[in-house]
Amino acid sequence: MRVAAFTKYGSLAASTRQRVLQYVPHLEAAGISVDYRPLLGESYVASLATGSPFSKSEVVGAYLRRMRQLIVAPDFDLLWVYAELFPYLPAAFERLALRSGKPVVYDFDDAFFHQYDEHPGYAARLALRGKLEPLLAGAAVCCCGNEYLRAYAARYCPDSMVLPTVVDTDVYKPAGTRGSAARELTVGWIGSPSTWAYMQPILPLLADLAGERGVRIRVVGAGAKARSVSFPGLDLVEWTAAGEVQEVQKMDIGIMPLPDEPWAQGKSGYKLIQYMACGLPVVASPVGVNSSIIDQGVTGFLASDPAEWKACLLMLLENAELRGQMGSRGREKAEQRYSLKAHAPRLVQTFRSLAPDNRPDHG
Repeated sequence: MRVAAFTKYGSLAASTRQRVLQYVPHLEAAGISVDYRPLLGESYVASLATGSPFSKSEVVGAYLRRMRQLIVAPDFDLLWVYAELFPYLPAAFERLALRSGKPVVYDFDDAFFHQYDEHPGYAARLALRGKLEPLLAGAAVCCCGNEYLRAYAARYCPDSMVLPTVVDTDVYKPAGTRGSAARELTVGWIGSPSTWAYMQPILPLLADLAGERGVRIRVVGAGAKARSVSFPGLDLVEWTAAGEVQEVQKMDIGIMPLPDEPWAQGKSGYKLIQYMACGLPVVASPVGVNSSIIDQGVTGFLASDPAEWKACLLMLLENAELRGQMGSRGREKAEQRYSLKAHAPRLVQTFRSLAPDNRPDHG
């Protein structure tokens, strides 16, 4: 079976690695070959992290290349589309995925539809709201990062399922020894420049904790947008693929603040899963899927305002036994419910069910 995988970005993008590339070895082991086709490559993703400009002509060239890929109809059995095919172009361009008549598996882990139906510009809302609906309606299966997304997809695609964003728990695992009991404890966040804004409301209390308690605040992957923030105890770390797991393992507590807004409702809680797989207790906002990933008081805490955030963080900072217990329970949950080994067989079976020789003849 041959699959053409169309992603929004290249492999430097976390979403590409999480939702597509980490599954490829499992698919290929099952006899399913994957031809991976990103729209915008590594240099574009790098420009998002650094804030540097990217050539508009290269973006136009990338869009034209993708149009050719879809119109020429290469020799494949199934299309695997992550997020969307043509960001900020009308629905007619998304329909090109359906042109070949081959089954489409649509995958998303963010509320991309809100980029359009919640767009601040009236003209953009008018032209683009509903742009994903034809693609969803034409998909054979929709794989959704959480229930919020599944409920949206199911309006158009009856065969919509939750496929959480997962980690390889053979790679994401506890660090082992945490070092000297006298060392500085670390509260950590890992993310991207696009999600750094969610940290802004709790930065003052994190600065207070660093000043009053000697806590280190470790920020990984915020990019250029975080460089204007500085206080004693703050460590800004550039994200690298090779160092991602080790950076999480250096933390003692993982955090994920979110605002209660439509876009955030569609987030898939990947940070929490990274932390929990590495055996960390977590503190997060009770928004969207966070409330189902975290078992309150068991694997971590849900905090709604700065006072709750500070109280929860202090409880964990002051109690090593509690940190250990929550971290162990979080690790167990990550292995059982949010691991690659738990969900790769589901995706393999989904693809196999759509193979040409397995699909019913509708005449």
